[in-house]
Amino acid sequence: MLLGCHLSISGGLEQTVARAQELQINALQIFSHNARSWKMGALKPEEAKKFIEQRQRTRIEYAVIHTIYLINLASPNPKNFQLSVQALKDEVQRAGELNIPHVNTHIGAHLGQGVEQGLERIVEAINAVLASPPAQRAPDVKILLENSAGEGTELGATFAELGFVLRHITQKERVGVCVDTCHAWAAGYDLTTPQGLEKMLAELEREIGLERVLLLHLNDSKFPLGARRDRHEHIGQGHIGAEGFRLIVNHRDLREKPFILETPKDDEQSDPTNLARIRALRYDG
Repeated sequence: MLLGCHLSISGGLEQTVARAQELQINALQIFSHNARSWKMGALKPEEAKKFIEQRQRTRIEYAVIHTIYLINLASPNPKNFQLSVQALKDEVQRAGELNIPHVNTHIGAHLGQGVEQGLERIVEAINAVLASPPAQRAPDVKILLENSAGEGTELGATFAELGFVLRHITQKERVGVCVDTCHAWAAGYDLTTPQGLEKMLAELEREIGLERVLLLHLNDSKFPLGARRDRHEHIGQGHIGAEGFRLIVNHRDLREKPFILETPKDDEQSDPTNLARIRALRYDG
């Protein structure tokens, strides 16, 4: 099983690899810089080299960069739109420099301009990113679009909305999807029964194609089904519950995909505890 969690880059990228080793995980998600700042300084070549070399000496088989929280690819504001496009270009470049195959991003909110216009804006943004020199210099890096909880005017709460974006992107082979369990639950997809999970996967296949789901974020939810609230909870302690995650991590169409936890970090035992809970639910360990 490809299983890991989001880890801090505090102290440098090499420290993140060390933390992953301590947790005995083989998958890893990071922010490549301060997640609440537009500013990204140039990555020092020696820092990138050290990260790549140290990762090669570990059992980390999968890594992904999560973009900053400020990005809104659907923004009707020209300045914020351009900042968002540039930020995503920078993240793709950083992923290429670090030999990381995927950049995961929230797609944004239409902020009152309407769903259709917002989705068209996202297509425009991603096409611009993939046509840019940074993306051309990192041809193996794919952008993953994450489903949303549907708070406010957030887009991507339905797989039909994500499917619209995927169908209209020029370089389709360079874009995939990340499914966040808390977000899906908040948007009304019931993951707690075999019937509910199969219904969600059937919609995913119809609108996107399961082969384009390249990552799953495993997060329980503090709020009930369809609440449109993005509040993560520890595995088995929220409304999805242990049985829901047992179904997910053992499903024939999902079990070989990377699983990343973004559960609360209340103390130093939070990550080990949540990882152990997922491992215990997996039939083959």
